[in-house]
Amino acid sequence: MRKLVTMAMISLDGVMQAPGGPEEDPSGGFELGGWVFPLFDEAGGAAIDEVFSAPFDLLLGRKTYDIFAAYWPFIPTDPAANGFDEGNAQIARRFNAVTKYVATHRPESLRWQNSQSLGDDVVARLREMKREDGPPLLTQGSSELVQTLLAHDLVDELRLLIFPVLLGRGKRLFGEGTKPAAFTLEHSTVTPKGVIITRYVRAGDVATGTFARD
Repeated sequence: MRKLVTMAMISLDGVMQAPGGPEEDPSGGFELGGWVFPLFDEAGGAAIDEVFSAPFDLLLGRKTYDIFAAYWPFIPTDPAANGFDEGNAQIARRFNAVTKYVATHRPESLRWQNSQSLGDDVVARLREMKREDGPPLLTQGSSELVQTLLAHDLVDELRLLIFPVLLGRGKRLFGEGTKPAAFTLEHSTVTPKGVIITRYVRAGDVATGTFARD
């Protein structure tokens, strides 16, 4: 059985849009792209490295796929190349090598190596894949696809880096279509800059109760 893991950097008010830079995703008039950089440190990098060092395949929406495909294949991976950075090179090697499963209506334009379309029925295909053997399916970005995953209870694990900022507007991790679900906190830590790094695992249905006295 394959697990589906959603990894995201989010603000305190749940925004996940454009953490990496001003030009990443300004859609909807979002003007705070790159909000992660001032708060990112070695502890945050180590948490991401831990995820990327284990086996995984990527699960991407089309917009995130296009952003990644325009960037990671062109990162120098040869130590003798100009602009070589070992940290970026390690991620580039992994992203280039793993299978990229993409939610797209244009499968013929998936030109990044090891890329596959999820087909016309993304939910059905993912349910089928989760019954198969293989490495976890790891989402990156892909806010619209993540909404679909949460609405159909497909997410087995949440790995969230929660940054101490309020962004006010932007694409959020949890939308109105999210299906109720319980999770167990398996791990958490706080970086020197106040980023809360968490790992939540799916744990059945939401339990309810009451504080009212009989």
